Amino acid sequence: MSAAAGIIDLGAFELSLSFGLILMAMGLSRLQGAGQGRSLCLSAARMGVQLFAMGYALHLVFALRHALPVLLLLLLMLGLSVQTIAARVRHKMPGFYRIVGLSMILGCGALTLIFCQLVIGLDPWYDPRYLIPLGGMIIGNAMTGASLAAERLSEEIRSRRDEIETALCLGATVREAANPAIRSAFRAALIPSINAMAAMGIVFLPGMMTGQILSGTDPLIAVKYQMAIMCVITGSVALTSSLILWQGLRGYFTPAHQLRTEVLDQQ
Repeated sequence: MSAAAGIIDLGAFELSLSFGLILMAMGLSRLQGAGQGRSLCLSAARMGVQLFAMGYALHLVFALRHALPVLLLLLLMLGLSVQTIAARVRHKMPGFYRIVGLSMILGCGALTLIFCQLVIGLDPWYDPRYLIPLGGMIIGNAMTGASLAAERLSEEIRSRRDEIETALCLGATVREAANPAIRSAFRAALIPSINAMAAMGIVFLPGMMTGQILSGTDPLIAVKYQMAIMCVITGSVALTSSLILWQGLRGYFTPAHQLRTEVLDQQ
């Protein structure tokens, strides 16, 4: 191992020791009969390839110091996040990719830029050393909330089908009839962020704060950054999920305020 700028580098041997823990997890999975050994191996390999690819991409982007490659990389991350969400959601709402894509762009992109400009005050505004890591954290957490919101909305409408149709027959608007489903989906989307904030600092130290401390940053500065980014993450999850729910709800109903049963039957 070598140390540079106060950071301890990890060589091939140290990384091999770390990946040995994956082999241990695979062994335990086999011992328990869980059958997840292959998934663990493939996920670990995929993680390694993706992180090394991102590391080289960031090295290039940092060297160029131009807005275009930074924005292209963030758009690529957003696009891949939509694909990941699609893989997690079994029953997709009508117009799924358009709705989720637009919601992720507005919910993540807008709040990332606002945070970097108003809170941090980046100069230049596209500084890749801040914008890309912060944008990645916001996109990653919003992705989880978005997948939970989209999946729960579909499941709630399917399970409450008779209840919703009865409410519509009695004169309720679409919003009134579907409000319990919307409320349940939004609550589910926020649960990971609420749990993370509640346990942060006492039960676990978050990755951003830990990374800054390891790089030599004053712990109090790291704490302030972590609190700020967690607030932005929660706001982004709430905004992205709300946009998905508001837009997605329309796909399940006709302009005449009738439930589109053919959509549910196709799912």
